[in-house]
Amino acid sequence: MTIDSPIETAVEAASADTPAVATKTFMITGGAGFLGINLVRHLLARGHKVVTLDIADFTYPERSQITEIKGDIRDKGAVDRAMAGVDIVIHTAAALPLYAAEDIYTTDIDGSRNVLQSAFEHKVARCIHVSSTAVYGIPDHHPLFETDKLEGVGPYGEAKVLVEQICQEYRAKGMCIPIIRPKSFVGPERLGVFALFYDWAKDGKNFPVLGSGNNRYQLLDVEDLCDAIYLTATLPADRVNDVFNIGAKEFTTIKEDYQAVLDYAGFGKKIVPIPAAPAILTLRALEKVNMSPLYRWVYETVTEDSFVSIEKAETVLGYKPKYSNKQALVRNYQWYIDHLSEFEGQSGVSHRVPWKQGALSVAKLFF
Repeated sequence: MTIDSPIETAVEAASADTPAVATKTFMITGGAGFLGINLVRHLLARGHKVVTLDIADFTYPERSQITEIKGDIRDKGAVDRAMAGVDIVIHTAAALPLYAAEDIYTTDIDGSRNVLQSAFEHKVARCIHVSSTAVYGIPDHHPLFETDKLEGVGPYGEAKVLVEQICQEYRAKGMCIPIIRPKSFVGPERLGVFALFYDWAKDGKNFPVLGSGNNRYQLLDVEDLCDAIYLTATLPADRVNDVFNIGAKEFTTIKEDYQAVLDYAGFGKKIVPIPAAPAILTLRALEKVNMSPLYRWVYETVTEDSFVSIEKAETVLGYKPKYSNKQALVRNYQWYIDHLSEFEGQSGVSHRVPWKQGALSVAKLFF
């Protein structure tokens, strides 16, 4: 399988398709994270100034080209320092599902309110909130539309729903707050749960999936997400002050899309369906003793269809995703292989490092 274009070509193509926009100063919360660094590169390529705010160090080669503010969005003072002189905020910072519930609620809810309040006080032109399709919970139909009910599962999903309500409060005060609901996204710098799969692929292992694997599960390439965010930053405010689902346009089944990576790895291995019910019961038990490699929303939904309508983004924003599920996964896998020496042996709960394999490290011996 071939990849349509490397990241440099994708950035150049996107730049060529995007009208010239006057130089702005963007502030990215969570700027040292996976989405953050991709946004930094996206904006620098288009001539903008970038400020990042993150509790983690910005350790990328672009560090000299940005203004880095080290701080926590739960600290209003740090947020205010980062907000000075900013034209547009892209709010990506969040405590992810594997964090403790208290950290999720305080970071995602209280921290987001700090960001919105600071942007309001500094008269920032617009604040783009990166939400999640986790706000739809475990749906009973597909595709999902922006008007469907919101019912978050677990602390992360619940917090994401509440933050969107806070965004509505600040819209009522006259702010322009585009809300992006992306599907799970992959691409350069993405590790997290996808690194579990890539580790098995590089070691020439078959890979188990819960259920038949015949369900359709839409993903998203981070470059396409950056394109969508940039559209909400540059199009007229009355067009973008809304909610938009963002995902890949082309996707098939979990079994077929993930098989593309195993084929690319070249060991002749296969995606292996396993009975869902006993596996889910096992994962629930493992989660209680902190040995599950997955959190509830992942393993409770991975056996079902999961895809959103992107028609609104296509029609209103002119969103045109460049990558299919297969292309996004293979592009991410190649980046993983190329940079393996930089993170081998690391683990954690963010997208910047591989998640712990937990019980999967034992299961791997049998595949």
